[in-house]
This record gives sequence, structure tokens and C-alpha cells, in this order.
Amino acid sequence: MPSAHSRRYWFPAKRYGWGWGPPRTWQGWLVLAVYFALMLGGIPFIHASIGSLAYLAYVGILSVTLIAIGWLRGEPPRWRWGNRGK
Repeated sequence: MPSAHSRRYWFPAKRYGWGWGPPRTWQGWLVLAVYFALMLGGIPFIHASIGSLAYLAYVGILSVTLIAIGWLRGEPPRWRWGNRGK
């Protein structure tokens, strides 16, 4: 059982590889839902009116923001090989 002082991560580390898995908390799910809503919601406005390059830049900015939130609120990233060492 985690102690009261342990940090509650929104995004747990993947068991294999590098990065984060699906969200663990409602805040993580909210961040992911907002990301997809903004990404899909921008299609009719940015893609049609400005062009596909602008939409790619928009999705890139959203993705960098999502990665930054994962970095701040997720478990520290490192390469993992399953449950070795446990």
C-alpha cells in the first residue's frame, strides 16, 4: 500500500520499453480525452481553412504538450524489461 507521502502518478511507466502506459487516474484520462478532442476538433478549422502543414504543426504542439504533461505527472521514464529485480 502506498504511503501518504508517495507521489500519485497520473501515467504509470510501461512494463516493457520506454515511456508511459494508459493513465492511472481520472486526471490522466481527462488530459488524454482533451488531447484527442482538441486534435480531432481542429480538423475542420485548421485543416480546411489554412492547410495540412498548419494542422501538422497544431498536432505537433498538442503532442509536445501531452509529452510534457506525461513527463511532469508520470513515473520517471527509463528502459524497462518487465518485472526483473522485483
